[in-house]
Amino acid sequence: MATPMPVALIDDDRDLRRATAQTLELAGFSVSAYDGAKAALAELTADFAGPVVTDIRMPEIDGLQLFATLKGMDGDLPVILMTGHGDIPMAVQAIQDGAYDFIAKPFAADRLVQSVRRAGEKRQLVLENRMLRRAAEDAQETLPLIGQTPAMENLRKILRHIADTDVDVLVAGETGSGKEVVAQILHQWSHRRKGNFVALNCGALPETVIESELFGHEAGAFTGAQKRRMGRIEHASGGTLFLDEIESMPLATQVKMLRVLEMREITPLGTNEVRPVDLRVVAAAKIDLGDPEVRGDFREDLYYRLNVVTISIPPLRERREDIPLLFSHFAARAAERFRRDVPELSENVRHHLATHAWPGNVRELSHYAERVVLGVEGGAATPLPSQPTGGTLPERLERYEAEIIRDALAANDGDVRRTIEALGIPRKTFYDKLQRHGINRGGYASRK
Repeated sequence: MATPMPVALIDDDRDLRRATAQTLELAGFSVSAYDGAKAALAELTADFAGPVVTDIRMPEIDGLQLFATLKGMDGDLPVILMTGHGDIPMAVQAIQDGAYDFIAKPFAADRLVQSVRRAGEKRQLVLENRMLRRAAEDAQETLPLIGQTPAMENLRKILRHIADTDVDVLVAGETGSGKEVVAQILHQWSHRRKGNFVALNCGALPETVIESELFGHEAGAFTGAQKRRMGRIEHASGGTLFLDEIESMPLATQVKMLRVLEMREITPLGTNEVRPVDLRVVAAAKIDLGDPEVRGDFREDLYYRLNVVTISIPPLRERREDIPLLFSHFAARAAERFRRDVPELSENVRHHLATHAWPGNVRELSHYAERVVLGVEGGAATPLPSQPTGGTLPERLERYEAEIIRDALAANDGDVRRTIEALGIPRKTFYDKLQRHGINRGGYASRK
């Protein structure tokens, strides 16, 4: 159940204050009533989550002085003035100075409730935008590991816990999920950050080249080796070596890599000289190396040597609540890069964000955001749907999740199998969420 929107009510007339508070409470608001501005200012802060309703004529500090003080505290805090007939000119001036609204006494209950509700929605939108900005700023250190889901919170916790150790790490995750970003974070958060971060994609190099790239070679070691070349492993000494798609590493190279991990030394091609190296190895795989049937030719002993600590990155479809924040970040970054304005979301974009399975994960979402900013995706502009108003962050995420499920049901005409496939969740989870959000699937099925 959503938390009622808070409203601060200030009026020195006890009877009118009680009547107004009752009107607002019956409309679903949570009212904090004060008999004067001093009492209100003692409790109100810049983070107050709702509007302020105040009378103008009050002793000591009147409503206009209170408005000026609140405006200095937070210029976006909506203030509604209750005025007598003679105060209307002052109220009009206050509106020009930034007050949200004024209501002349005597006023109809509906007039007050509508004004407070609109002001509250505006306030919630302001606070939501601030929250998103703060979250994006806080995430700068870990970009693009943006996310507020438990899975991402746990991932960041694990990274902080192991980053400053020298333990080798195996990162498991689907294509585009951010495996290299995890490796970079482990490097940046460790005492090795002053050394080199060296990355090599094992699947991008042919077998005839990869050993030279990893171990280096001396001049004349093979045809075309005209001068000495330092390998990636030696270049990473003192820092971090990231081996992406390690499952693609040739078998002969795996044997040599196992020795590097065990002995921390290399022998470049064309020499018998053994050179010590001081490095941390972070390896990444897009398959489950722990499964012998999936592992194939990948050496079991190398897997266990790498598998000191394994970090699994959840695919985007398993943390859909993070999609709005990720999209917001990528769109802002793309707008800056392409010197464009950040567009509002069209209905097509909103539907795509809500129902697409994102097989390419964060990388795919980033590219999609770029296309939206460039205007090659989307359609007519509509208000952003990723800014549900009212309540705490978990409550807003609950409402957004319900919206995603409704959109998926509508897109698939209520068909359970297709909807579950689009959402990427188990059948039991789907029915649990329908019950929790009070969604009637039959209403969507009848649209066929």
